[in-house]
Order: sequence, then C-alpha cells, then structure tokens
Amino acid sequence: MSKVLVTGATGFVGSRLVRALVQRGEEVVVLVRPGSSLRGLRGLPGGAIEVKQGDIQIEHEVYRALIGCDRLYHVAAVFKMWAPDPVDVLDAALLGTRRTLEAARKRGIGKVVVTSSVAAVGVQDRPEPMDETFRFNLEDSETYVVAKWKAEQVALEYAAKGLPVVVVNPCAIFGPGDWKPTPSGASVLEFLRWSWPVRFPVADGGLNVVDVDDVVAGHLGAMDRGRAGERYILGGENVTYEQLFGTLAEVAGVRGPGGKVSRGAAMLGGRLMEMVARLGGPEPSLTYKMARDYVGRYLWVDSSKAQRELGYAARTAREALARSVHWYLRHGYLGDRLADRVRMDSRAAT
Repeated sequence: MSKVLVTGATGFVGSRLVRALVQRGEEVVVLVRPGSSLRGLRGLPGGAIEVKQGDIQIEHEVYRALIGCDRLYHVAAVFKMWAPDPVDVLDAALLGTRRTLEAARKRGIGKVVVTSSVAAVGVQDRPEPMDETFRFNLEDSETYVVAKWKAEQVALEYAAKGLPVVVVNPCAIFGPGDWKPTPSGASVLEFLRWSWPVRFPVADGGLNVVDVDDVVAGHLGAMDRGRAGERYILGGENVTYEQLFGTLAEVAGVRGPGGKVSRGAAMLGGRLMEMVARLGGPEPSLTYKMARDYVGRYLWVDSSKAQRELGYAARTAREALARSVHWYLRHGYLGDRLADRVRMDSRAAT
C-alpha cells in the first residue's frame, strides 16, 4: 500500500486529519520537528503512524520523509495573529511551502493538498459571501494573513509547473482537538472565562464558522476528487460576531455578549495589547491591523464549489461551537469552578 505524508500533523487540523486517514486504513507518515509535542496524536493504535523528524523549511528533510509516499498533505503553518518576530510566521509559510513542494516535485508525488486559509480570500464591507474568484484585498494585513496569501501563490505556481497541487481554504475552525489552542479556540475560552461585571464586548461584522472534522473531510475530498491548480473554500455557516458569541452563550449556559465596540476603539485596544505583549505580557487577542481589517467587515463565504466537486458538507455553527465547548470542558480547560457554571446544550454537544 502506498503511503501519505502529513506535515503539521501535531496541529489542530493536522492531528484530526491523521486520525481520519488512519480510520480509512491509510498508511500515514507524519513529519514533525524535533521536540514537538505529539499530544494531538495520542490514542492512535500502536504502529498506526510512522513518525519522522524534520523541518519543512529544509528541503532534503522533507524529501527524506517522502520516501515511499505518493501523496502529501501540506498542513503545517504557524497559526499566530501576532509574533514578536514576524519572520517566524513568514518563513514557515513561504519557505516551508516552497521547499516542501520542491521536495514533492523531485519525488514525483502524485497528488498534493495544501492547506491555505479563508484569510487568503479577502474580506468585504457588505454581509455578502465571497467565493474562489474574489480578488484578495488585504496585502497590508497582519503577517499571518499576508503569509497565507503568499504561500498560496507559491502552491499555485507549482501547480502551473505541473505538480498536481490542490489548495483548500478553511474558514474559522472550531470543534474537538484544539489542544494548543488556536486563536479561534482562544476566543471561545476567553468568552467562557469572562468574569468582568460588564458583558463581553462584541463588534459589528462577521465570519464563517466551520467544524474541524468537516474541514478534514474537505481535505480528503480534495485529495480524492480535487482538480489540480484549483482552490476550494471549506466553510460552514456565515454568522455575525454577535451571533457567534450569542450561540456560545446559549450552548454553554453563560451570559450573552454585551455592547458593541467601534472599529476605532478596537484598533486602539489592539495597539495597547500589542504594546503589553512587547513588554513581556501575554500575546494579544487582538491587534491593530486585525481590528482595522475585520471589525465591521465580513469574512462570509460560499462553499458551493467544494460542495459540487468534492462532495463537501458542513455542520451548523451551533454544532461546531458546542463540540468545542464540550471538548474544552472534558479536557479541563475551564477549571472545575467554571466547569460547574457552564451548562452544555446536550442537543449539540456530540
């Protein structure tokens, strides 16, 4: 049986993808950096995966990991909206993608699926969905956003040269298995842990909520049926920020969100959080550029292309968010005192 290599296998999407591949009976090789935590891969049957150490930015290490493989899922990325040194995010995206795909080209890999992001699609002022034809309009955005867009161009460049590359663009991902957690998961925990007298503030605008296992199914569909050189948006349900946190409040049984925050106030708050982070404080949950680019704007999408060509389908936002909360509760992210206060909606917590 041929093997499939997964980069980024220790991350949120990557670890769930590995589990799905193992369940399908695939022979899976994972490429991890030395010292990486394998927490996301715990519980897999013994011998289910072959672990190889290496760095996606070092071509010969990827080339070596691809021995015996005929397919590749390139999921690896640094998913941070702020970093003390932006080069850490850029290099992982650009050099990592270029050197991984160059190794795949030299190995003659038969199919490659590259994980991009909805961030590489763009954003709109109007609450209308974007599809794969939308022209990217965030060239001066936060490093992660620009890095994802540029890495996607690298992937499509290799596709144009003949490497059978398919790109997928997941939206805001929630659900079980986000152990780090990602910035999306951190927003859920921040809301659930909110203890200030005033209610959790929200802004105008919105995004698209998708469950991690639906995104994984989209990756499998892209490998099985995706057309080389094409992009596929993997979205779920378009919601406003107010609907997002209102739904979280309903499924968890906590207070709903409060008053609206203006774009100007959000940008100022982002500046202050970045300043605190540079002085040794925690990573900011919001940055100036993120507030400037996304507050009052819409990351709404249309996944019709993936539905038609990949057989893609997605759960509701309520289901995805409830699965997130349930997983965080079960794994102790909320602490006993807060866990006692949170009441899960059993209709959605599966």
